[in-house]
Amino acid sequence: MSNSLFRKKSIPAILKDVEEGSNDHGSAGLKKVLGVRDLTSLGIAAVIGAGIFSTIGQAAYDGGPGVIFLFIITAVTCGFTALCYAEFASRVPVAGSAYTYSYVTFGEVAAWVIGWALILEYGIGNVVVSISWSSYFANLLEGIGIHLPAWLATDPTTARTSYEAAIAAGTSTDGMAWTTAPLVGGFRFICNLPAAMIIALITILAYIGIKESRSSANFMVGLKLVVLAIIVIVGLFYINTDNWTPFLPNNFTGVLKGVSAVFFAYIGFDAISTTAEECANPQRDLPRGMIYSLIICTVIYVIVTLVITGMVNYSEFNNVSDPLAYVFEKINLGKVGFFISVSAVLAATSVLLVFQIGQPRIWMSMSRDGLLPKRFSSIHPKFQTPSFSTIVTGFIVAIPSLFVESALMTDLTSIGTLFAFVLVCGGVLMLPEVPNKEAKKFNLPYINSRWIVPIFFAIFLYGFRERVTASVSNISNESHQEILFIVFIILAAAITVASFIKKLSLIPVLGMLCCLYLMIEIPARSWGVFFGWMLFGLVIYFSYGYWKSKLAAARNG
Repeated sequence: MSNSLFRKKSIPAILKDVEEGSNDHGSAGLKKVLGVRDLTSLGIAAVIGAGIFSTIGQAAYDGGPGVIFLFIITAVTCGFTALCYAEFASRVPVAGSAYTYSYVTFGEVAAWVIGWALILEYGIGNVVVSISWSSYFANLLEGIGIHLPAWLATDPTTARTSYEAAIAAGTSTDGMAWTTAPLVGGFRFICNLPAAMIIALITILAYIGIKESRSSANFMVGLKLVVLAIIVIVGLFYINTDNWTPFLPNNFTGVLKGVSAVFFAYIGFDAISTTAEECANPQRDLPRGMIYSLIICTVIYVIVTLVITGMVNYSEFNNVSDPLAYVFEKINLGKVGFFISVSAVLAATSVLLVFQIGQPRIWMSMSRDGLLPKRFSSIHPKFQTPSFSTIVTGFIVAIPSLFVESALMTDLTSIGTLFAFVLVCGGVLMLPEVPNKEAKKFNLPYINSRWIVPIFFAIFLYGFRERVTASVSNISNESHQEILFIVFIILAAAITVASFIKKLSLIPVLGMLCCLYLMIEIPARSWGVFFGWMLFGLVIYFSYGYWKSKLAAARNG
């Protein structure tokens, strides 16, 4: 059974399927309309969204102006991963992203696990973004004199928590969602209607076609960049450099508190790889699109963070969900704040669109391999999109967005994405040598890691020597978070030894190490839910995919 669990798809077989336009991994039915500009735009559309308009505030509160270092660290981590994605894309230019890449290198069960994890990135991630969208949209309606009842714009858990906090503080509960919600069957009816409605509209757009989705994304990206440029230009005149002192008020520990929020801001750049079969020249354009979008987005995040922390002291950003609008209200430029709210709605919309495009194409690839029912790979005859998968994605995102809170979802999305990144970086190390590298349109640079990785690991151990010593000496009494840290040290040591012995390529090794470290900084409570999600996925695989897989059929035949 172990051999069948790790049965692999071969690169030549996949490429042959693409050339013949078969129903296995073929490109038949999908429009090849995306170029490097479109891919870069899709990357920016995914990355410049909820992060810069909401989570950047809390990250700035925890880390101060020095949180820009976390943006840079995260960007470098994503950059290592992007280069690994690019190497895979240049060899396997088909839909499926990390799922397909894992199928080639690790085998079927790992591919299923990574495909299941990607649901957290694209599906659950969109739940978070839709909730953020709803918050800005409700504020936007208030700005033009339209009041949306509170019980129609939040989730039951948040409504109850806010109500109990108001009671404890002795403040008024008039107008709160928990107070005004109608009773249905003895229960208060509270739901986030705008969040579900925007998912429905975005799903329709993704269903209609990639060309229409591309045009919409390009428009929204252009508008976002103009708005952010205006924010920076206006904000420069109101910067007080005293607000940048101290630059690291809570030391680097405070900066690292924002790992989940900052990494969540970068989630989505890899969604570009799911559109490989709709690229005119995927081997050339996919690598460029991912790298260009990462560079542009990092520069934007760093500049905007410096501007807003210069305008308002970092200590004022605690629990501020709309930091860009907040800083302009603080300097009595409320109209600019309203303009930013409009932009935030559009920004979140573009993120939703990219994620709703990505998830169906993952399921389409899994279905082609027999791991999901055949309907998931059906292509609409007119719109030439994975129609059934798109509809299912819409329901899976829209229904939870009505009722769930976003905090846990953010952490789960980050874990699922980082897990996928680790496997992609590790998978590159397992790819066979290419006989004729000159014929490829992208080649991952080889840098011998034999001495570099051990030096980096030694520097890390020295820099974290107090934490390492405390974790090891008190291991029986450690918190779950510190146990995760010890696990990282063990894994990092094993990777370091392998790098020294096998002279592994440096970029994917650094990608794995950086992603693993970011993973262990995510709150431990989210890991239990993550493992539960993975276990549920494996139950589905062994109930259906293991037996229905096309590789299983080929072996039995």
